[in-house]
Amino acid sequence: MTFVEYPDREALALDLSQAIAGELEEALLTHDRVSFAVPGGTTPGPIFDTLCAVDIDWSRITVLLGDERWLPETALRSNAALVRKRLLRDRAAAAVFFPYYRADLTPEAAMAPLAEAVAPLLPLSVLLLGMGADMHTASLFPGADRLADALAPDAPPLMALTAPGAPEPRLSLTGPVLRGAMSTHIVITGPEKRAALDAAKRRHDPTEAPVALVLPQATVHWAE
Repeated sequence: MTFVEYPDREALALDLSQAIAGELEEALLTHDRVSFAVPGGTTPGPIFDTLCAVDIDWSRITVLLGDERWLPETALRSNAALVRKRLLRDRAAAAVFFPYYRADLTPEAAMAPLAEAVAPLLPLSVLLLGMGADMHTASLFPGADRLADALAPDAPPLMALTAPGAPEPRLSLTGPVLRGAMSTHIVITGPEKRAALDAAKRRHDPTEAPVALVLPQATVHWAE
């Protein structure tokens, strides 16, 4: 794991957006299309605000979510809605977006066809993740109903999960997809998540600390 500490959140957003843009541009040199997986929540918003204006060939980049709450984009907690509002604008409006929610399906029913559609995008060119104070990442929560299956080496690319404290059912990229990304960044802010990161580094069982699954190959970006 590489750990980068920033003087403030503004510096984090600026530097990390530049790093991601550089990695995407490098991937475009050797691939016709590249994939960029992003988190929901509030933390990545400032990164998206900067990244969306970067002058790269967004038309050859497919943006997909690390996980999604099973909600329509009209819902305030929809990750897809956040991505459309904060990332898929300015130059990044040319990117191809792959949302998961299907109004006519349950997460369980949508899982197999969506996993089949995600498979050609793998391995992920660039993966940006968040982390919760409970050490979850994507929607791989400690105590989730199918966490062991989602962490298994033969897990499908996407799985439906429910978890204590998560008010909606979720669809999440699984362990093999997260581990297989070509470049992995984790963004966290505040002392509570810094403490959670330190705890995750001491634990080797990803069923207790799911983020530990990707820490060995990740660059973690933190600001107060």
